[in-house]
Amino acid sequence: MAPCIDTFRTCKLQVCHEDDSWFCYMNLFQPVQFPSRAPITTTCHSNSLDGGDVWLKMLEEAKSDVEQEPVLSSYYHASITSHPSLGSALANILSVKLSSLTLPSNTLFEMFISVLEESPEIVESVKQDLLAAKERDPACLSYVHCFLSFKGFLACQAHRIAHKLWSRDRRILALLIQNRVSEAFAVDIHPGAKIGKGILLDHATAVVIGETAVVGDNVSILHGVTLGGTGKQCGDRHPKIGDGVLIGAGTCILGNITIGEGAKIGSESVVLKDVPPRTTAVGNPARLIGGKENPKMIYKFPGLSMDQTSYLTEWSDYVI
Repeated sequence: MAPCIDTFRTCKLQVCHEDDSWFCYMNLFQPVQFPSRAPITTTCHSNSLDGGDVWLKMLEEAKSDVEQEPVLSSYYHASITSHPSLGSALANILSVKLSSLTLPSNTLFEMFISVLEESPEIVESVKQDLLAAKERDPACLSYVHCFLSFKGFLACQAHRIAHKLWSRDRRILALLIQNRVSEAFAVDIHPGAKIGKGILLDHATAVVIGETAVVGDNVSILHGVTLGGTGKQCGDRHPKIGDGVLIGAGTCILGNITIGEGAKIGSESVVLKDVPPRTTAVGNPARLIGGKENPKMIYKFPGLSMDQTSYLTEWSDYVI
């Protein structure tokens, strides 16, 4: 079913003729059999919002999806093909997902698009997150599938905008976005947290990331993960996650500790101390596979390989 798109604005969509590839796709995708609600995008925004090859691939995927399911023509037009860029489409879908009776989608769209126009690095991170989902999640059928349906992806992008507002001292607005993301997606990321690019929040339900947490690039986090404080500290009190880390479902990493790059944290672990780079920690409390003095080293980044179980035969002789 197509989402309820606000049609209050009466001005017509302006076409960015500088982007010929988009203009051609726009003509191809205009639905005929199914009338479309007016898209939220009504102005031509800067080319800095363009996601490059990923965006063109998304347009191709949208065409294929509509050919297979014509009933989705209006939905895809409003969500994807009526937009001149990846950034515009992102601002639109987030504004629809996070709007409420007292926080209309038009207001959110204008705010989101203004942040994205001024922050091209966010759009680049969005592109890297889409690539991460497609490469690491076998359930991801396409970039469009992730963009429209993966709440972990959407929650992460909303956080990127909230974090930019937080860094500009627009903290009340940033916290409001955090609250709406928590209500809409069941993902709670404080806008003060710093998150890299190439992030996969797989399933994402009940992921909690605290204010002073730092997450590096190419990190994969499964559902039910908490990057929290111990309750005993103030100030800088949350974990620092290195590049290429994999954090299994249900894991709690507590306190201002460091998870080294390329490390792996087994599901349901409780981590209270630093984990060296390229090692595996598992259990409650978490222990290093191979022992503290001679831990078994990992030679591939688990955040990319998504190998969650290779440690089992060395961790226990009782594996079903």
